[in-house]
Amino acid sequence: MRALRSAGPIFLVLAVLLVLIAVANPFFLEPAGFLAFVKRAAPLVILAAGQYFVIVSGEFDLSVGSLVTVQVVVAARLIEGDEAATWPVLALLLALGLLVGLVNGVITTGLRVPSFITTLGMMLVLSGAVFLWTGGAPRGALSETFRMFGRKDLGPVPWSVLILLVVGTAAILLMRSDFGKRLIATGDNERAAALSGVRVGRTRVLAFVVSGLAAAVAGILLGGFAGVSAQVGQGLEFQAITAVVLGGVVLGGGRGSVVAAMAGAFTLEALFTLLNLHGISGALEYAVQGVIIIAAVAAGAVRLPLRRAARV
Repeated sequence: MRALRSAGPIFLVLAVLLVLIAVANPFFLEPAGFLAFVKRAAPLVILAAGQYFVIVSGEFDLSVGSLVTVQVVVAARLIEGDEAATWPVLALLLALGLLVGLVNGVITTGLRVPSFITTLGMMLVLSGAVFLWTGGAPRGALSETFRMFGRKDLGPVPWSVLILLVVGTAAILLMRSDFGKRLIATGDNERAAALSGVRVGRTRVLAFVVSGLAAAVAGILLGGFAGVSAQVGQGLEFQAITAVVLGGVVLGGGRGSVVAAMAGAFTLEALFTLLNLHGISGALEYAVQGVIIIAAVAAGAVRLPLRRAARV
């Protein structure tokens, strides 16, 4: 409950941004306009939910953007427009996301490599593999069934919105389970968690696996929405981290809620939408993300000594 109460400010900011968007574009108030916004935001919200699990455990995952690109490029190359290949490839993409998350987690916890270095290296490996395989120009085509998840609707509601609801519900339930409690304890105080019986290494590995799976789902949605591109996932890792810290999740772990992290992603998407409506250059998005991350780290640096003093 305390985590949800602390998420109040991000929901207030989100509400203000949505009102400003509605003023600038009255179509936004219509169901179709609002659902289009949610559909556009869904991949980032799912990525932020996955990134939350890693950050709240005290780690980082910088590989998710490159993993999204790999998902789309591999899908197009293997499907080649063949409807019959769609479902086997979808299963392969989900398995690939799980595998990348597992490798990140094992290297970070088993070999004691800092997660920043591990996932940065994985990001470079995946980016290099995509360039080597495609030569910078992806080949192949996605099937209509594959693109359905990112582009089409199931009745009045887009597929991506339904998938987002499923992923969001699963993330909330997971954080309310014993695993969620162990994850928070690990990020808050690793040594105390280990002394209380928490298997810290396994808990963090599972966090990376969840992040990899979330990236796989986001990649499937982005492939359907934006099509095949070697830059489809570029910068998404930083957007996901920005969304999480915007939601009040503490870099370093142990504090924050997954609901607030997802709200942070909606807020970031709303901010970008508002900037675009007013004709402000998209290049400013990177500056906004940088300011948010710096401010979050600075706020955490101020709060940490106060929190320790309060415990004493």
